[in-house]
Amino acid sequence: MTELREYLDKIDNSDTDVSVAEHATNLDSLDRLSQFRQEFHFPQKQGSDITYLCGNSLGLMPKRTQTLIEEELDVWKTRAVEGHFDHPYGRPWKSCDELVKASLATIVGAKTDEVVAMGQLTSNLHKLLVSFYRPTQQRYKIIFEDNAFPSDNYALQSHARLHGLDPQLTLVRVKPRQGESTIRTQDILDTISEHGDSVALVMFSGVQFYTGQLFDMASITSHAKSIGAIVGWDLAHAVGNVPLKLHEWGVDFAVWCSYKYLNSSPGGIAGIFIHESQTNERQQQMEHKRLEGWWGHDPETRFEMGPHFSPSFGASAWMVSNTPVLTLIALYASLQLFDEAGMDNLRAKSVALTGYMELLLRKSKHFTTSDNVDHKQFTIITPSNEHERGAQLSLKFNKDYMLFYNEQLQVHGVVGDDRKPKVIRLAPAPLYNTFSDVHRAVTVLNKVLDEY
Repeated sequence: MTELREYLDKIDNSDTDVSVAEHATNLDSLDRLSQFRQEFHFPQKQGSDITYLCGNSLGLMPKRTQTLIEEELDVWKTRAVEGHFDHPYGRPWKSCDELVKASLATIVGAKTDEVVAMGQLTSNLHKLLVSFYRPTQQRYKIIFEDNAFPSDNYALQSHARLHGLDPQLTLVRVKPRQGESTIRTQDILDTISEHGDSVALVMFSGVQFYTGQLFDMASITSHAKSIGAIVGWDLAHAVGNVPLKLHEWGVDFAVWCSYKYLNSSPGGIAGIFIHESQTNERQQQMEHKRLEGWWGHDPETRFEMGPHFSPSFGASAWMVSNTPVLTLIALYASLQLFDEAGMDNLRAKSVALTGYMELLLRKSKHFTTSDNVDHKQFTIITPSNEHERGAQLSLKFNKDYMLFYNEQLQVHGVVGDDRKPKVIRLAPAPLYNTFSDVHRAVTVLNKVLDEY
């Protein structure tokens, strides 16, 4: 993908008008992943594909998803319970969770036994907090980001209360500095050091949902573990979006949903990561408090229906219920595309797409670097450094006009999403978005701001 970067550098450093559509066409011609767009269904508006930049909220449907799910429905119709063991497509339901392990492990940078597809994001977080938030009289604090996604906020507060602790005294929120939108890594590290051996858990999101900031997961994890804390990550906006090396970084646990960049279906099956250091020795000694269920039992003896729990190996021991086949197969369909495209290639294209979008936005007469935007202006609160963001750019508008402008974008066939009080999020997904999509979105935004 070096051709994309070279072309962007060329137009950025020349006197050419970057807003002309020819540049988007040329960039699309250099895109070696362009064929994957044909693998997805696009909603239509007035007979044309909409410009969909909302993969950070819900990914588009891969065409092969319908085929694979129809196969599973056929197995259910013709074989019923026998589909658990005798499956004409080689996907027996009793072990279908194994289908996605290798792909997920590649995407999050893990060993295969460290990941499992299961449950939903917040219910999975609750399950893992039972195991990994074990406060003592001395070590009980939780360090996390201010303005975390509400569900994380609620979950962490509830676990503090379950241990008889006051959330106001337990949760340490790291905030951006005055006049800044994102949190400096050094401020996170300094907060961890300041609270030292009173910290039980450090948990952040990989990519912040509102600002689009990609946190320095390696540095934060390393520093938190150096003071003896457990480290967890919510990867809802990071998985399938940015490079992850959870095993190498020594992350203790992570959770994610899969209906955003992983395109697994609305409310689709989620996933967890548990580092092997947290499962191998401790699992044998049963040191973990863990919510246990039938599907976390050793698959070799699961169907013997014994009364005593014998944990499956690795992260699979945290499974509670049998796998929802249809949502698992929907995830499997999308992950096949990730396997074919490769995360390194997807990341390279993503950096180029978002870089192109930022270049166009910054050339707009409506763009301002001021934090005080008037009704015809916007600024970008996502970091400009490509290593500090994923696909998403968060555009900050005047709060009295933000919802109206987002509605007008949709009227013109451009779909992003809004996050109150002031942000419209635009996220070109490299599996199916083009540089022409980005060009059209920015052109429409300028038109809307010109008119209103």
